[in-house]
Amino acid sequence: MIRRKPNPPSTGAMKATHKIPHVESVEVPRDHVIRLTFDDGITRELEFLAGSNHGTVFAPLDDPLYFAQVKVDPESRTVAWPNGLDLDPAVLHGDFEPAGENHFRDLSSGADGRTASSE
Repeated sequence: MIRRKPNPPSTGAMKATHKIPHVESVEVPRDHVIRLTFDDGITRELEFLAGSNHGTVFAPLDDPLYFAQVKVDPESRTVAWPNGLDLDPAVLHGDFEPAGENHFRDLSSGADGRTASSE
């Protein structure tokens, strides 16, 4: 027989939740740079660090023409490339650090790397 631990009594405290930001649009203003607009009005400009990605899923992005094929995936609501690579919108938004190597450098202005959209 398997015994389960009883649930701890409720403390009445609410758990903090984090709203996942969604990418509404992506532009490629120049080679290896994406400009993202999020559903909360934040815009960020990120530069891909090309050249050190051999043998990784990021390798095709070293080619500026391939990099420029980025789109907003309507299902995941983040950026994606034809090879299936998609990026965590919370990391792109600046809420979290990437779990592994960071393949992008923030070019956004502002103390926290974010700018409110003026559009």
